Amino acid sequence: MVMLMLSCAIAVSLALGVLFAYGLCLGLFRLFRWHSISAARERMQSAGTRIAIEG
Repeated sequence: MVMLMLSCAIAVSLALGVLFAYGLCLGLFRLFRWHSISAARERMQSAGTRIAIEG
């Protein structure tokens, strides 16, 4: 009985660790996506203000 309880505790601990890591990865991917979109938006706005001199 003790071995079963110990095995279940280990399995639950591993499952919670995996779920925590998954949530952390999703959060970081969302943060990176937000950063890349805002950086691209800034780049596009600054590219529009440049003046090309022809001639």
